[in-house]
Amino acid sequence: MLALCALAPALAQPAEARADASRVTAVKLYPGSATVERALRVTPGARHAVFACLPAGLDAASLQVSADASVRVGELAVRQLPRGLLGNACASPLDERIRALEDQVAALTAESAGIGYAAGYFKSFENAASGADSRAAPAQIGATAQALRQSARDALTRQHQIKRQQEALERELKPLLAERDRAGAQDASVSTVQVTLAAPQGGELRLTYQVRGPGWQPSYRATLDSATKKVRLERQALVAQATGEDWSGVQLTLSTGQPGAATQGPLPRPWRVGIEPPVQPVAMPAPAMMAAAPAPMTRMRAAAAEAAEPMPSFDVSVFQGSFATEFVLPQKISVPSSGQRVTLSLGEQWLDTRLLVRSAPALDAAAYLIAEVAAPPGVWPSGPVNLYRDGAYVGQGRFDSAQLARSGLAFGRDELVNVRVEQPARTDGTGGFINTRNERRVSRQYTLENRHREAITLQVLDAAPVAEHQDVRVESRYQPEPASKAWNDQPGTVAWQQTLAAGASQRLVAEHVITWPKDERLREQR
Repeated sequence: MLALCALAPALAQPAEARADASRVTAVKLYPGSATVERALRVTPGARHAVFACLPAGLDAASLQVSADASVRVGELAVRQLPRGLLGNACASPLDERIRALEDQVAALTAESAGIGYAAGYFKSFENAASGADSRAAPAQIGATAQALRQSARDALTRQHQIKRQQEALERELKPLLAERDRAGAQDASVSTVQVTLAAPQGGELRLTYQVRGPGWQPSYRATLDSATKKVRLERQALVAQATGEDWSGVQLTLSTGQPGAATQGPLPRPWRVGIEPPVQPVAMPAPAMMAAAPAPMTRMRAAAAEAAEPMPSFDVSVFQGSFATEFVLPQKISVPSSGQRVTLSLGEQWLDTRLLVRSAPALDAAAYLIAEVAAPPGVWPSGPVNLYRDGAYVGQGRFDSAQLARSGLAFGRDELVNVRVEQPARTDGTGGFINTRNERRVSRQYTLENRHREAITLQVLDAAPVAEHQDVRVESRYQPEPASKAWNDQPGTVAWQQTLAAGASQRLVAEHVITWPKDERLREQR
């Protein structure tokens, strides 16, 4: 937990009063930024308070200070200082854990050294016992030597165990040291906010600020139970931050708003029309003019582009609500400042579905299980979805509530539906009155077989030519007739849909005749 530091000499004030450690109490997380709230208790009579060890990248223009009714707040000052100047006040939250591990390593090293000394003593004593006065009883000498050898063996065994324990502690210590060095280097800058106040009775002081970099991404888990034809849709959020301060036990709110976005769009300029003046001959510029320096505005824009911070990589789809949508988590959340992603649960719903098997044989000779569901009530921003079918993981897709009713959720291949595609037949020739038009005939044939033990709803999609010019004519014939020739309101997307009994097969035929003027070339786009 970052703490309110004791005043450094550069920050010393004669009327400074002590204050308790500040703590992060609440965070509102946006796509690529966060609003952090810190709180501290000020003692009666306090004239100044300092929030230290804040992220160096906080937005000073976003600072807001509030306090209890008994505390009057004056001006505030923001400074940036090297972390090392603030001493232990800005120590990394990992320091306590690192010191404990280092103490354990030191204790094991000392124990191993003591065992080494003891083993050497045992060895020297054993040699002395072996060369003792021959008048000593042989049985007594043998027993002593055996006891010494056993003690030395036990010591060496313990020494080996200590080595293994040290290796395990070193493995645990190494990433902690790397993380502390990354986030808490002594020469790294931190922000300090000093607040002038009057608190005759003490009270609580709260500071909020905006910091760039953190973000959250919606994620989902969809589990299909094919027996009950229900889908359990779990809503999740992936949260990560590397601001330099850990969020430990905070009230977290996820928002789809974008505080860093433009506050106003472009406005139209007058549309002026007139007569183009005659073109005047242009003299060639002198050679010296070819290397002219860029205009001042061009240089300024280039410098601004270089100085701009890279945008965060979180891909968040904003729900088109009135302004923004917020998710308030009921429990306290801890998110470490290491960039590690934390998965949070935002609830779940059970959805009724209609199952069908979909295939587009011209593109992929396979069939896929589709669950058609209505968009669930509430706010469901777009995001990746992990898909499970009857408890087995089948892959990842994209969840989009706007497209859910149109295309459904796909739950992987249906291996019990066999799809066969015959080689498309195509012939080119001429036709029309005295062969004045070119003609192309295209024939496609598909056969699908249901090898399930029960009937299925089969949906087959295919593309049909659509004329985009008045001189191009298209005639299409199907066997059997499709259920729709504009599936999902897309002209040229043909859909057959029918119930296919267990063990049954269905043959589909599509024939297209395209004609166009003999002296023209046909353009095809797919």
